[in-house]
Amino acid sequence: MRDIVELSRLASPAERPQSLCWDGSTLWMGSLATKLLYAIDPKSWTVKWEVEAPGAPFGMAAVGDELRVICGETDDDNRFIRRCAPFHGFDAVFRIPCPDDTGSQLGWDGALLHVSQWYNKRVLAIDERGAVVREIPSPHEICGQVIVDGVLYLLGTDDESTDDYFLTRLDLRSETPKAEDLARVPFPGRALAFDGQHFWTNHRSAHEIVRFSLPGA
Repeated sequence: MRDIVELSRLASPAERPQSLCWDGSTLWMGSLATKLLYAIDPKSWTVKWEVEAPGAPFGMAAVGDELRVICGETDDDNRFIRRCAPFHGFDAVFRIPCPDDTGSQLGWDGALLHVSQWYNKRVLAIDERGAVVREIPSPHEICGQVIVDGVLYLLGTDDESTDDYFLTRLDLRSETPKAEDLARVPFPGRALAFDGQHFWTNHRSAHEIVRFSLPGA
């Protein structure tokens, strides 16, 4: 299997970049080191705004002109989905418990949120109350997710202690999506975002954000 094609590798605004999403013009990153969200201008690579999250920001998705963020909260690391209005802040009331009190990455298909469960190797589509309406199995443990035009892209691994990670595609428009590994990611990536042309992920341990394309693209 061929490796992804790295297009740029940039210093993260904060150490331990964990979550990523693209809202149409801004790249959003959440750091486990600072527990802040950062609005990054992708052209100047400068931070336009930052805000403290209610907990460790594990996963993130753009939902219209808002963000939804999986936060690890309390000493027990309980997982909740929070609402953030860019350039305003987090909603103090909005809070959806993650199914099974676990979840690390988040996606939005235009109607439903999708919560990934790393070690359970599955993605759960949930309604506005957090009830599970669909389960999508993954061939690998999941550490990144983004939904593009009805297609779910996952970043996953079979052994997180290695540098063998994979970009996998599943078509959510199919009743039983078939997983297809597209490329190898030769470092322990975290999160996925898509800017309309290219993918983004975090090389968390290197404190870097990587823009890449598929081989042959």
